[in-house]
Amino acid sequence: MTKGIDVGRVTIAVSDTPPRVTEWRRFRRVFFSRGVVVFGLAVLISFLFAAIFAEWLAPYNPYRQNMGNALQPISSQHLLGTDQFGRDTLSRLIYGSRTALMVGFISVSLAALMGITLGVVAGYFGKGTGMIIMRLIDTIMPFPLILLALLIAALLGGGMQNLILALAVAVTAPYARIMYAQTLSIKENDYILALRSMRASHLRIIFHHILPNAFPAITVLMTLQLGQLILTEAALSFLGIGIEPPHAAWGSMVNDGYRFLLTNPILSITPGVCIMFVVFAFNMVGDGLTDALNPRLRGIL
Repeated sequence: MTKGIDVGRVTIAVSDTPPRVTEWRRFRRVFFSRGVVVFGLAVLISFLFAAIFAEWLAPYNPYRQNMGNALQPISSQHLLGTDQFGRDTLSRLIYGSRTALMVGFISVSLAALMGITLGVVAGYFGKGTGMIIMRLIDTIMPFPLILLALLIAALLGGGMQNLILALAVAVTAPYARIMYAQTLSIKENDYILALRSMRASHLRIIFHHILPNAFPAITVLMTLQLGQLILTEAALSFLGIGIEPPHAAWGSMVNDGYRFLLTNPILSITPGVCIMFVVFAFNMVGDGLTDALNPRLRGIL
């Protein structure tokens, strides 16, 4: 409602209702209100850009060996020097970003898919099936991520596919727990009972009501776990269980360079710095998403 106020010969329109703030505008205001979150987002965009356009950004072939150029220092030809096999360090760092992000995104997507499926089945249909699923999840939950991933990767063997599967299985439990709790809470609401009385199908209730309500919590968890999975992948590659050579991986680059730490420390320091920045960026972006998507947790996580 708008009222007119006469001030002399000028009529000023005054609105009783404040301007409506959309969810998207509120999300942008909260998410971009902290500089550290914006910095983390910029870091992630930079690494994602490097991963997508690695063929054009890398100055050399990251896998071509040239023993005549082994352990070259920083120069105009090799901005970060070369490793013990004469491979350009900068090129391997750029291709390593592709490996890290690919493993992280595929692992977390696979883990979310498995965890959401198990959580919905356990929470929605319940009874004996739900009890068996959740007891299995409770058995996996106490194990540290790195220990569980190390065990599964050792059983499956090395290689990118086995590493992705090991990481996905190792982090499935949190998604199942969150989805189970969300499903139990949502399915008892009155509008869900009304839909059941109208003979709405189970798939309609799950995909139209349960999953959309659980989307913010799942999105935040996926973002936070991306950094954790990249760090775990680097640790496994450092131990020789993850990405197999000659593929460029930051963890294996740290392992290859630590023997030259006193004479050529940049071989280990640069991939370590990349791991640190990516993990930090994902944690900051995840914290920003927590504030923007779930106001009840704002300032807690």
